[in-house]
Amino acid sequence: MKFYNSVYRESTMYAVRKTIFTPFFRPFAFRVVYKIFYNFFYRQFIAAFFPGKIPVSKVDHPLDEKIPFKPTWIKIYIDFTQFWIRVISFYIRRYGRKEYKTVGNFIESVGELYVFAAQVYTKNLSTTKRPFYISNPRFLLIHLADPHLMCVPSLHIMLAVHTYLQFKAIARKNGEEEKLKPQIKEMKQGALAISQAVLFVKQHSVNCIPAALYAMTCFTPDLFPPEEAESFTNQLFSAPPIFPPGKNGIHKKIPNCYSVHPAASPKTKIPDEDQALIKSHIISLYNRFMQERDELRPWYEPLVKFLKEF
Repeated sequence: MKFYNSVYRESTMYAVRKTIFTPFFRPFAFRVVYKIFYNFFYRQFIAAFFPGKIPVSKVDHPLDEKIPFKPTWIKIYIDFTQFWIRVISFYIRRYGRKEYKTVGNFIESVGELYVFAAQVYTKNLSTTKRPFYISNPRFLLIHLADPHLMCVPSLHIMLAVHTYLQFKAIARKNGEEEKLKPQIKEMKQGALAISQAVLFVKQHSVNCIPAALYAMTCFTPDLFPPEEAESFTNQLFSAPPIFPPGKNGIHKKIPNCYSVHPAASPKTKIPDEDQALIKSHIISLYNRFMQERDELRPWYEPLVKFLKEF
């Protein structure tokens, strides 16, 4: 495979240092950290410590039983934060100061995504059955840090899809959509891998995916119209990103969770007929949300209505 500059080779620490110590980026960095912690962690722990103030719906679906619990996918599941931070490193290195504003807007948009999803969480919380599995320390961290009350819509999927869409949009803005085609492809495959991971580690139900895709259509309708949502769904359970070798022929800096992907194991594969049922359900429920949407009413009403049915 021909060498190219993979986004996955980017250092997340470079992005952290750059956003903290560069005066232009510092306000964006502080705002995004505040919005993430307030809208996800603070709101969720307040709800867990003071139950009853906000209704909680269990959103499991019978199709969840067709998806095996695969702890090895936890590495991909928790990679979702680094997934969007790598984009910051990639574009700062590539364009420098001339695109500082564009990168700053991307950072800002991540915080706004959490604020957007919280409009549902403040009306109706949601949860699913998840196994109490702590053999892997990463699962222990999740059990400690996530009370598991914000499933619909899934922020994991929203953030993965948003990152892929924004990466592509920035490339287009700079006239490099064709030149960065390999990177755009690996970002989309990465978003698909994260979307699959939420199911394999049992952090979400199949009901959470269409809710997240619907939320993304409402958040950036120009970048994620219904046809893109359907296309994305039809590519679920596809191959993970395929990374190019480094200049010396070694996959240097590529995360092990992707270069040695659990999807390569036949034990992980879901039968084709079950895949078809899952995808059909996701598309059907997404279309229901779109049909129930009223432009004169808040975007989240179809999701709140859905949650109240549980």
